[in-house]
Amino acid sequence: MTRVHLQVNEQKKRIKEGFVGQKMIIIPPNIKRKIAVNPIIRNFYLTAIGHYPKATNHERERKTGSAQYILIYCTDGGGYIFINGTQYELHPNTYFIIPKNIPHRYNSNEGNPWSIYWIHFTGDISAKIYERFLQNNQLLVHPISYDENRIKLFEQIYSTIEHSFNERETEIANINLLHFVSSFVYYKEANPAIYNTDSISNSILFMRKNINEKLGIEELSKQQNISVSHYCRTFKRKTGSSPINYFNQLKIQKACQCLYFTDRSIKEICTELGFDDQYYFSRLFRNIIGLSPLKYKNLHTK
Repeated sequence: MTRVHLQVNEQKKRIKEGFVGQKMIIIPPNIKRKIAVNPIIRNFYLTAIGHYPKATNHERERKTGSAQYILIYCTDGGGYIFINGTQYELHPNTYFIIPKNIPHRYNSNEGNPWSIYWIHFTGDISAKIYERFLQNNQLLVHPISYDENRIKLFEQIYSTIEHSFNERETEIANINLLHFVSSFVYYKEANPAIYNTDSISNSILFMRKNINEKLGIEELSKQQNISVSHYCRTFKRKTGSSPINYFNQLKIQKACQCLYFTDRSIKEICTELGFDDQYYFSRLFRNIIGLSPLKYKNLHTK
């Protein structure tokens, strides 16, 4: 995924948690000690779990890192994770695992705050699971198709822990936890039909190289030499978005960079990105970012 270098507006009041509709459970120390010696689940278990919907002004910094690995799964909006001087951008249908004992900071997008599911996990095999997340030993934000069953599994884990910390409930919650994390880390292996071709990755690369062009669904599918129906179906399964919506999101990301780093007018940027109608561009920008282009530009004017 692209690593975007954007500055964070430090004037905004940031909060760790306390969002409308949030869910969060921290496993008590005495329960963690029992889990750590439980032969059924000591290999892989959670220490905290939560869901933050529309987490406006969410920010967390751990100067010495966390003793556990942290999986963050973004389903709406966007946000940023900072590790070792590199910024990683999350947007809908992407996830990231923060390594343990590494200083880090993360925050939601100001104009379009993220909705995230998150867990802290550890155990004897946690390091190996984390290694499977890496790509060529490198940290990357990973795209993943939205799956309602994954969300249901998260809710099942949460409700089980919320109901009781008894031994059997704790065991089944953590057995399901490994299944939940595996649904991310081993997604490609579990869904070979989706990844038997790299045509969608090539199509996304083609979109990025032709970000200023007007490309319709027929042109995009023809460029990959596959039918429109197969192209749309495969694209949706792999990215969680339709091709045109994805292309528009890329255009709006580019527009954000132009508004932030250049002095070009909104009209100039609109035209440059292949939009004939500035009002349509503004509506699309607001729908994706949560702010009008003018408000976004004024917000980030130095």
